Amino acid sequence: MPISNENTKPVDPVITNDPSDGLSFLLERDPYLKPYERVLRHRFSYFCELEKRLTQERISLPDFAAGHEYFGLHFRDNEWIFREWAPNAIAIYMVGEMSEWREKKAFALERINPEGVWEIHLPSGALKHGDLYRLRIHWHGGQGDRIPAYARRVVQDPGTLIFNAQVWFPPFPYRWECPDFQCVPAPLFIYEAHVGMAQEEEKIGSFRDFSEKILPRIVRAGYDTIQLMAIPEHPYYGSFGYHVSNFFAASSRFGTPEELKGLVDRAHQFGLNVIMDLVHSHAARNEVEGLSRFDGTLYQYFHDGPRGFHSAWDSRCFDYGKFQVLHFLLSNCRFWLDEYRFDGFRFDGITSMLYHHHGLGEAFTHYEKYFNSSVDEDALAYLYLANRVIHDVRPDAVTIAEDISGMPGLAAPVSKGGIGFNYRFAMGIPDYWIRIVKHVSDEHWHMGEMWYELTNRRNEEKTISYAESHDQSLVGDQTLIFRLIGSDMYEYMRVSDENLRIDRGIALHKLIRFITLITAGNGYLNFMGNEFGHPEWIDFPREGNRWSLHYARRQWHLVDDPNLKYQFLANFDRDMIEMAKRSKILECSQPNLLYEYNDDKVLVIERNRFLFVFNFHPTRSHVNYRFEASPETYRVVFDSDNLKYGGHGRLAPHQCHRTLSDPSEDGGPHYLSLYLPTRTVMVLSPVSKA
Repeated sequence: MPISNENTKPVDPVITNDPSDGLSFLLERDPYLKPYERVLRHRFSYFCELEKRLTQERISLPDFAAGHEYFGLHFRDNEWIFREWAPNAIAIYMVGEMSEWREKKAFALERINPEGVWEIHLPSGALKHGDLYRLRIHWHGGQGDRIPAYARRVVQDPGTLIFNAQVWFPPFPYRWECPDFQCVPAPLFIYEAHVGMAQEEEKIGSFRDFSEKILPRIVRAGYDTIQLMAIPEHPYYGSFGYHVSNFFAASSRFGTPEELKGLVDRAHQFGLNVIMDLVHSHAARNEVEGLSRFDGTLYQYFHDGPRGFHSAWDSRCFDYGKFQVLHFLLSNCRFWLDEYRFDGFRFDGITSMLYHHHGLGEAFTHYEKYFNSSVDEDALAYLYLANRVIHDVRPDAVTIAEDISGMPGLAAPVSKGGIGFNYRFAMGIPDYWIRIVKHVSDEHWHMGEMWYELTNRRNEEKTISYAESHDQSLVGDQTLIFRLIGSDMYEYMRVSDENLRIDRGIALHKLIRFITLITAGNGYLNFMGNEFGHPEWIDFPREGNRWSLHYARRQWHLVDDPNLKYQFLANFDRDMIEMAKRSKILECSQPNLLYEYNDDKVLVIERNRFLFVFNFHPTRSHVNYRFEASPETYRVVFDSDNLKYGGHGRLAPHQCHRTLSDPSEDGGPHYLSLYLPTRTVMVLSPVSKA
């Protein structure tokens, strides 16, 4: 579809006061939004008006988001057609193996409209599968080689390290074995993974390696959703995929497009959702490989001037107010759904998109921060439209917002006045765990504060909780297990070793992950290897480590070795997830705090009639510890002190406990009286529920 050069933003959006427009839901659920009702209605009006301008009310929004079927290289009606948008160009040539890397008249593009769309038609024999090519773009005062913006295959020469686009037209298209997969419904148990560093060998892992070696591990661990990082092409491996250069090309360092499709297909056969980390918050500054200065201008896809550069990330910032940028990014959302059958996206770095200050140095302590002039309403509109496109194409698709600011309505449905994400990350929780583990001795952990930090969220919006993600596993930071244990991990993790720091670290690691899960809103996330307490951080090959791959991998032999204690943490994580699924903990009501006594470091939480009894005390095991509970007989269905979890076996498995009452008080309260070993959690199920 050709694109127009119209300004997308209406001059004066109409303010509607129709109470049925969906915003009433947000306003009723959150009274603090009431003073900003006019701003919310203004935004909603802008979103609706923008959609009309994009579609001209003649096509659907998903049809508009099909730029990948118009731009780029396609073989149709027995000829090759290539199109590119480059408004500042005065001449464009395809150069490559087919032209001996020279500008030839036969491979010159023609400008076909005033908006700057260029096109070429080539006979079927002009190109073949595997040919390398790029564009040579001329503009007034200069020229440059560029990778096409919609290139679907980009490869790097291992000798020269030069990137080129590659004609990808295999004789036999991939045949899907699981063509009609439907997403596993909420709640989600997400396994965050990076294909390249998922293997044990000191190499860059492949899609095939991941399919054969890692998928079965994820299934055995009990997770139902994979979140794949670093899939779109990025020139620098150590960027963890955050500096994307080619938004429509799966990174060739991991394998071919067919092998990525095979990975997704195999995961679907296992019953796993596969979502992708989508980086639309910024782009690589690279000019030959990426979009920066594509047609000789800095402002083609990005903001002009200083606003077009993200100084903290050394990257370029998209101009979401441009028609063509919306066309490009919305088409990118649809492309990954159509071509590779991903089941949704985790949108990275949304805070940076939403605010002109990128959230840097800002404390979001007042609602005014969400509604003042620092908000980029064009970016907010883009996120609304992206969710519309994704859920129109795939109603069962999963979208997750990574936002630290707490912008209201991000994960509320579009029909209820929200931006439309299915979930948002509870990003304050890992920050809280880092802070107290790093700065506060566990004897001083405050139970009331812990409960507040774990449950402080918008209950009208679904959230994914996690104790740590890849962010805490990268070089320069430390994983929870290493903060808890330190260098003793390298010496005393044999099953036969006795070490107090190891015992403490394992016990607290289990408690932290468990309480994070059972207080979660609607899902839980783990980064690969952290379920068994992987001891090393991630350090990608770079000049500072002599380009070593030693730390850019996962050491699976640690958890597979029956002589090491890593197996205990893996057993615990697997059974924790299985218990949460079996008891439908995250499918029911929000958690309810039944009892909190900070001096004893005891928390009792109820959810779906299950009782979760935590004793965080570092030295004191409580005997005959009493707290009020509903009259019932309860059975212990899970406890972290089990020997198979590296505990000390101080609790009898499946023991039943009957509530007690004071016989002198007719109709008085009932109590449970329990033995609570230090640094443990037990789960009690009403016998009548079994």
